[in-house]
Amino acid sequence: MGEVRKPVKKSSIAKRNKIIEKGFELMCEKGYHNVNTIDIAKYSGVSTGIIYQYFKDKKDIFIEGAKLYLDKIMFPTKCLLGKNLISKKTLEEKITLIIDDSVKMHTLSQNAHKELMMMCTLDKSISNIFKEKENEFIEFIMKSLSKENIEISNLKEKAHIIFNLIDSLCHEISYHKGNYNYDIMKKEIVKVIVSMLGGCYEK
Repeated sequence: MGEVRKPVKKSSIAKRNKIIEKGFELMCEKGYHNVNTIDIAKYSGVSTGIIYQYFKDKKDIFIEGAKLYLDKIMFPTKCLLGKNLISKKTLEEKITLIIDDSVKMHTLSQNAHKELMMMCTLDKSISNIFKEKENEFIEFIMKSLSKENIEISNLKEKAHIIFNLIDSLCHEISYHKGNYNYDIMKKEIVKVIVSMLGGCYEK
C-alpha cells in the first residue's frame, strides 16, 4: 500500500470528493461494518487502488464524510445566526427560523444520523468530530452575540445551552417522534432562548 496523497488537480480533488460522498452514503445505508473498501470502490466507480491513493482505510472515508454531513447540518444555522440575531424586534422570529432550518437539515439523511450516533459510541475519534463541530458552533454563537450592542452575562455557558436546546429539539422531532406537541415545545424553547439573551417574548 502506497503513501496517502493530497490531490492538487481539480479532477483528482473531484474524484476524492466523490469517494467521500459515495463511500459515506454506502456505509450509512448498509452499515459501517457491513462495507469494505472494495464495496466503496465499486459504488464510487473507481478502482480499489484509487481508494488507497487518497485514504488509509474506510474509516478515513467515513470521518471525512461525517465532517461534511455535520457541516451541512450546521451551516444554514450559522448563516441565520450571523444576521442580527439580537435584534429585539424580531429575535423570536429569527430563533424560530433557526430551529425550523435546523430541523429541516437534520432530516436530510436519517440513515446517516443513526450510523453516526452508533459510531460515536464505538469510536472515540469519530465522537471527537462531533465535539469539535459542537465547539465550532458554540464559538460562532459567541462571536455573533458579542458583536451586538447588548450585555450578555455568562455568554459561553449560554451559547452552550442554546446549542443543546436546539440540537435536542431537532433530534426529538426528526428521529424520536415522541407523543408531544412539537409546536408548543418549539415555542417554549424560543421563549427560554429569548429570555436568556435579554429579550422579551411578546407572542
